[in-house]
Amino acid sequence: MISRRIIRIKVLQVLYAFYTSPEKSINNTEKELFFSLQKTYDLYHYLFDLVIEISKHAEAVIELRKKKHFPTEEDLNPNTRLVRNRLINQLKDNEQLNKYLAQSKLSWVNEPEFVKKIYIQLIDTEFFKGYMTAPESSYQADRKFVEQLFAEVILQSEDLVNILEEQSIYWNDDLDFVVSMILKTIKKFKDFSGERQALLPMFKDEEDRQFAKDLYRKSVINHDELKEVVTAYTVNWDVERIAFIDELILEMAISEFLYFPSIPTKVTLNEYIELSKYYSTKKSRNFINGILDKALKALKTENRILKAGRGLIGEDDQPKDKK
Repeated sequence: MISRRIIRIKVLQVLYAFYTSPEKSINNTEKELFFSLQKTYDLYHYLFDLVIEISKHAEAVIELRKKKHFPTEEDLNPNTRLVRNRLINQLKDNEQLNKYLAQSKLSWVNEPEFVKKIYIQLIDTEFFKGYMTAPESSYQADRKFVEQLFAEVILQSEDLVNILEEQSIYWNDDLDFVVSMILKTIKKFKDFSGERQALLPMFKDEEDRQFAKDLYRKSVINHDELKEVVTAYTVNWDVERIAFIDELILEMAISEFLYFPSIPTKVTLNEYIELSKYYSTKKSRNFINGILDKALKALKTENRILKAGRGLIGEDDQPKDKK
């Protein structure tokens, strides 16, 4: 579930914390890394629960209107398509989701005003109106509605961003990624999916979990050597003036070049250039691109880059790294 791009981002963050903190404990910072990754997985479940709470709020509104002193015909015979949404009801009954929410104590119980506000935003959208008034109802329409709810309402909510920032510093950069993983999960649901329909695991496999640990540890343990490589290929730059975050990005990329034989260099190059788009200035991005390209060519010439594995001989026809 947690892609290698997110792993790289989290490693970058904990490396920055490691080098800027007076405490220099590799073990403690490694624990921080995996705690941060666990929080991303928490958010995955937490946002699923938000959709359930929106549905519950819609049901509460229907029941409240029925109890009016002078209910209208619409109040007495409401449109219940939202509260009967098949996919949302599957999520309500999902054993894995309910177990995780209970164990982690994740809940929107303290955010009733936010749930109400996002419901009001939802019912004002065109896709909601179209969904509620469509002549026919289908599981496919229910699923598409939930996808639009995530993409066009939840993901766009500034209030949600503020709430998540207040609740956990680990969620500041996770929202886009987690919603993309939720949309991927939703596509796996079918009209016959039962209570045991699987959600995505925290890691795709043990290899990805080990990648997180190895990338962090190899970047720290080989810091001096990696810094020497960076310095060697920034001879025309004042190294002391290079932004520290840019230096860490360069060191992580070179670490993958040197110590991860199964990852194609093109994948590493593309991933860290992409990473620099979020954590560096435009000027820094061009700098990182140029330095990595120069370092890669030189390291290959020196035969310091040894890649092994299927499809990696000479790095032709390279397979894509898992994301």
